[in-house]
Amino acid sequence: MATTSATEGVAAPRLARLTRGFRALRVRNYRIYWLTQIVSLTGSWMQTTAQAWLVLTLTRSALDIGLVTTLQFLPVMLLSLFGGLIADRFSKHRLILATQTAALVQATVFGLLVRSGAIQLWHVYVLAAVQGVITAVDHPTRQAFVMEIVGPEDRINAVGLNSMQFNLARLLGPALAGLLIAQVGVAPALLLNAASFVPVIGGLLLMNRNELHPTPPAPGGSVRARLAEGLAYAWRTPEVLLILATVAVIGTFGFNFTIIIPLLGGFVLHTDAAQFGALSAFVGAGALAAATATSFARAITLRRLLLASLAFGLLFAVLGLIPIYAVAAALLVALGFAGITFATTANSLLQITVPDQLRGRVTSLYILLFVGSTPVGSFLIGALSSAFGVPLAFLICGLLCLLGVGAALVYRARTA
Repeated sequence: MATTSATEGVAAPRLARLTRGFRALRVRNYRIYWLTQIVSLTGSWMQTTAQAWLVLTLTRSALDIGLVTTLQFLPVMLLSLFGGLIADRFSKHRLILATQTAALVQATVFGLLVRSGAIQLWHVYVLAAVQGVITAVDHPTRQAFVMEIVGPEDRINAVGLNSMQFNLARLLGPALAGLLIAQVGVAPALLLNAASFVPVIGGLLLMNRNELHPTPPAPGGSVRARLAEGLAYAWRTPEVLLILATVAVIGTFGFNFTIIIPLLGGFVLHTDAAQFGALSAFVGAGALAAATATSFARAITLRRLLLASLAFGLLFAVLGLIPIYAVAAALLVALGFAGITFATTANSLLQITVPDQLRGRVTSLYILLFVGSTPVGSFLIGALSSAFGVPLAFLICGLLCLLGVGAALVYRARTA
């Protein structure tokens, strides 16, 4: 009897440690949101992979691949701050319903154009830009909405679980897209993405809105004044400014997987469709491991952020130098781990530091610098690849990442 009690006494802490990383899922609304988002994000990664493969087969041009990515993320760069204003001003639940419905329409049109055989490069340009407009409102709203679904005690865990969900989708989506493209073509991957928005919309409608923790709408005032309030807070808060500056460097010069994977697969490794889809899955495997580790973390620190960003810059610099598929796969797993450790740490630090009434605006600034900087980075990588080749382009951009992180270390030392 005593032995049984002792065994149970040891097992209980172990079970608690195992479940600690998933504690936010005990909230019904968050559980619905988390599960349906896995479906939708898997579809989104399928579309990202299918779009890149489509442009690669239509043009075989590194510059065109970079241009499509630029057009997709240019609206995020131009509009995400306004998306944050909207997120702070209106119901996030209703906004996400609207953006997810718009994304369903965009994906359906894309899939039908490809299936009919009428697709042309300019169609891809327009649809990529439309997707960017939707993303500019959707991303800051979804990031801030998670903080309304769970209570303050579960916020760090929810950010980690969101990253786990995103990277599980990144693991599944490209691999599924690669298999589908190889067997039946691009259109089915795009149409499945359209279908994947249905569970999300249904899940949002099933939520109990009385159990949400809505942030009171931001006070009125001019758009300029409300934007200035968020920017002033970020500028005057050294920890927030350091995070955002590091995010800007890594986001601009390194975290551009929508163009990195096509360039690596098409011009360095010369993959087929299935191997091409697997490249993003390798990134997803490393990213999923990092997100899982983050969800179990007891503390999130600036030191973790800076170490992960240094590792990311080093790995990216050498990625294009060895044209061996197995080596590239291993590097992509490591790159995914470093990148998502960096991204989830940055996001978590912001979410727990920024006041509730400013969260949408500061989150939109984070998205502007991390995702909205992609047009600049994508065009730069595409142009460098066209002029000097992909390996040298990756090396230059990796070194720029390291230079930026070095500057962040100097700033931290001066403001410590």
